[in-house]
Amino acid sequence: MVESDIVIVGGGAAGLSLAHRLPRNTVRRQAVSAVLVDAPAGPLRAPPRTWCFWEADRGRYHSAVTASWEWLRIHSRRGTPVLRPIAPLRYKMIRSDDFEALVADDLAQRPWIRRIEATVHDLAFRAGGPTHVRATDASGARVDLAARWVFDSRPLHRLPAARTHLLQHFRGWFVRTRRPVFDPAVAELMDFRTPQPARGLSFGYVLPTSRHTALVEYTEFGPAPLTADAYDTALEHYMHHVLGIGPVQVLATEQGVIPMTDAVLTARAAPTVFRIGVAGGCTRPSTGYTFAAIQRQTEAVARAVRAGRRPAPPPPHPRRARMMDAVLLRALDTGRVDGPDFFCRLFDRVPVTRLLRFLDGRTRLYEDLAVGAHAPVAPMLRTAAELRWLPRRPFPAP
Repeated sequence: MVESDIVIVGGGAAGLSLAHRLPRNTVRRQAVSAVLVDAPAGPLRAPPRTWCFWEADRGRYHSAVTASWEWLRIHSRRGTPVLRPIAPLRYKMIRSDDFEALVADDLAQRPWIRRIEATVHDLAFRAGGPTHVRATDASGARVDLAARWVFDSRPLHRLPAARTHLLQHFRGWFVRTRRPVFDPAVAELMDFRTPQPARGLSFGYVLPTSRHTALVEYTEFGPAPLTADAYDTALEHYMHHVLGIGPVQVLATEQGVIPMTDAVLTARAAPTVFRIGVAGGCTRPSTGYTFAAIQRQTEAVARAVRAGRRPAPPPPHPRRARMMDAVLLRALDTGRVDGPDFFCRLFDRVPVTRLLRFLDGRTRLYEDLAVGAHAPVAPMLRTAAELRWLPRRPFPAP
C-alpha cells in the first residue's frame, strides 16, 4: 500500500496540469506528497491531440507552444472574410506530446510527486479514513494506493441527462504543401464555406505553422460523428475546392468528439474524491474550449492545497455562462438560430478581445448584455423561456 496526501488519476491535460502546479509544502510548512497514475499504453490512454487557448504573455507553458497567432479570421458562407488583430492576446496551440514532455521534465525534479502507470479500477471512499485507489499495472500486478484527496480526470462512462445533445466532432490533418500557401500570422478560426449539414453546422479550421505547413480540420456541430471516409472526403473538398492549396503530404492526423450539452457536471464525486478536467465540467459547452478552464481549475486546487484548505475544485465556468450556453445550444439544435450567421455576426460586430473573454466565460454582466445585443433576440428569448419546461433526457446510446 502506497500512502500519500493526493492521488491524481489520469495523465491528460488536467492530471498533468494539477501535478505541475501542486506545491511542495503548505503555508504551515507541512510537506505535500502526491502520486500521478496514468494508464499504460493502450486503449485507455488518449491519442496525441492539440489544445488551443489565448493569453497575453509568454505563459507557464511557453516552451511547449507549437505556434501562436496575433490575427484571427473567419469566412462567411458567402466567402466574406473578417480579419481581426487580437493584441495583446495571442491564440496558441500546444500539442499533447510537447505538453507531456514539459511536465515530465518538471516532475523529474520534484521527488515528492511520484508517477506510475496503472489502470485504476475502483475508488473506495471511507468516512474518516483515506480513499483507497485500486489498480493494476501493465503486467497485471495489483497496485494499491491510499490518499487523503483523490482527483479523477478520467472521462465519464456516461454523461448526465441533458436537454440538448449535440456533439462537436472533427478530424484534422497536419499537412505540408508544395507551394507556400499559408499565412503563419493568421489562424482561420471558422471558415463556413464548407457544405452545411441538414442539422447543426460545419466549418473549416486552419492553424498554420509555416508557409508550407498547417493543421487543417473539418468540424461539425451535430447529433452524431461521421465515418472516417466521410471526414476525409470533407477535408479533401475543403482543402482543394475551398482553400485551393494543391497537393499535400499528410504528416499526422487527429480526431475527436466533444459533447456540447447542458448536462450538469459536478466536480464532487465523494467527500474526498473530485473530478477535474472534462469530467469536472471544464469544457465550455458552446465552443468546446477546455484548456484554459483546466488551468484555472487546477490552479485553484493548488492554491487550496498550499493554504491547507479543503481543495474542492470550483466551477470552471460561472453559472451565467452555463445558462447562456444552454440557450444557445438549444437555439442551434432547433434551427431557430442560423449558426454560421450567428458566429459571423458576433465576430464582425463585437470587439474581439471582449468576444474572446465571452467565449472563455470571463465577461461581466454588462459585457454579456453587450454581446447579446448582437444575437437574434426573438429566437433567443423564446428558447430561454422554454428551457425551464424541457425535461432532461439520457444521452442516446452510441
